[in-house]
Amino acid sequence: MEALISAPMSDSPSETSAPARPVSRWRIGTLSFVQIAVVVAILVAANYLSSQYYVRRDLSRSSDFTLSTRTLNYLHGNTVQGRKDPIQWTLAFRMSAPFYDRVRVLAEEYNRQSNGKIVIKLIDPVRNPDETLLMAKKYGVYDPGHHQINRKDLVIIDARTEEQIKADTNEQKPSANNVRIIDSDYLVNYEVDEKKQRRPVSFKGEDVLTAGLVAALEGEPRKIYFLADKSRIAAEGERSAWKTLVSTMALQNVLLEPITLADKLDIPEDAAGIALIAPKYDFTPEELAMLERYWTRPKSAIIVMVRPDETPPRLRAFLRTNGVTPRRDHVITSSKSGQTVSNVRAAFVGGIPFLRELAGQATVFEGVSCSLEVHENSDDELSNRQIYPVPLVEVAADYWGETKFGQGHETFDPREDRGAPLYLAAAVIRGAESSDKLAGGSSRMLVVSNTDFLEPDHQWEENLDFLSSSLNWLVGREELFGLGARTLGTYKLPLLDAQADFINRINLFFLPAAVLLIAGFVWSSRRA
Repeated sequence: MEALISAPMSDSPSETSAPARPVSRWRIGTLSFVQIAVVVAILVAANYLSSQYYVRRDLSRSSDFTLSTRTLNYLHGNTVQGRKDPIQWTLAFRMSAPFYDRVRVLAEEYNRQSNGKIVIKLIDPVRNPDETLLMAKKYGVYDPGHHQINRKDLVIIDARTEEQIKADTNEQKPSANNVRIIDSDYLVNYEVDEKKQRRPVSFKGEDVLTAGLVAALEGEPRKIYFLADKSRIAAEGERSAWKTLVSTMALQNVLLEPITLADKLDIPEDAAGIALIAPKYDFTPEELAMLERYWTRPKSAIIVMVRPDETPPRLRAFLRTNGVTPRRDHVITSSKSGQTVSNVRAAFVGGIPFLRELAGQATVFEGVSCSLEVHENSDDELSNRQIYPVPLVEVAADYWGETKFGQGHETFDPREDRGAPLYLAAAVIRGAESSDKLAGGSSRMLVVSNTDFLEPDHQWEENLDFLSSSLNWLVGREELFGLGARTLGTYKLPLLDAQADFINRINLFFLPAAVLLIAGFVWSSRRA
């Protein structure tokens, strides 16, 4: 029995298996070090590649931090890219200012899109008082009498060349022509509420900064003379058509200066253009001859905005000889209920460079309008004189030009009224604009048959873009064609008192109670 029991015991695993191999800690450590080094190398390479090759995306709901095509065209154009010296931007902004982050991000986008031609410097007047004082003395915003600087946040755009900076060294204040100091209040629109408190309602930073950049680079603004003794436009109050026209031109670095023709022998030589807005009084023969002499100048520009039935006879004849005639009608349509509608739905027409971004875009011209007769490609006499009219705004097909407006029950009569196509705006080019050699001397005219779109209550952003691009086309600034920045507004969420009370109860009672209940469950589970 002992032999039988001992035999299988000799085959036990403890006697036949090989001894365990010792653990190689050096090998494990080396492998771990290599793995860590590879991970670190991958992270470093990924960070380096992402810093050099990346794509920015504006993920805000309305693309609030994306520059408009007009600004991008200007930053990418020769005026900015052809500069040898950088353009210095100094942001003297407190970090606690309400719009600090928005202005800083916007300025950084200008720097990036200009390929470094715009250099940004940030100064916090609270944290950097010494640097702020030097900046204030350099740009003349220091008040020696009161020993203080301008207390408002500022954006300073310095487009001087190195030669100009050296010439300004011994002066207390640098040359104003190429330096623009923008107060932060101009970046924001404010209004006074019913409690007599001023509150911000919209942010227009890009418009103002681009205008300041253009003004600093160009120095003196272009002058368009407003023929005050011939025009009639509402000019009183902050919310007036005149205010809209002046501010729109100012954002394009264009100064609208009123003059009277009665005491002039000719249009001033420094005129970048002349403007007739809602003309009421006709030209004398001598004044008409003055207008015609100006139109034959190289690079002349004329803006004419008329109202229905108010175009003076000699002005109408002048426009007709240049291929555009304001008709004696009102552009209207009928609603489903049979009411007469004078607010005109229209679309911008392509085929001319400054409307490239707006071509096909629908818009509405509110108020009253008349139609324009445009002799496009149909008059040999105009072609022989190198005059080329081009329609810019075409009315929707369900409108017509009513010749008996105001008599009641207006309906379309093909024997008397004008049917489609109808136009509300047209451009006139005098000269060989298609020739690269001669295009610089061509003259340009803009005719619009509506003035009510300038009223603040009738404004559409598309129409203001159209006006801005037209102005830049008239004065020869091709780099500023395109859509402008959209004004960023504040919005109210209308809530009833009961809804506001319910939200307050949730925030003050239910949410804290839910947190306490969860905490109680966690505490009791740990105790168990």
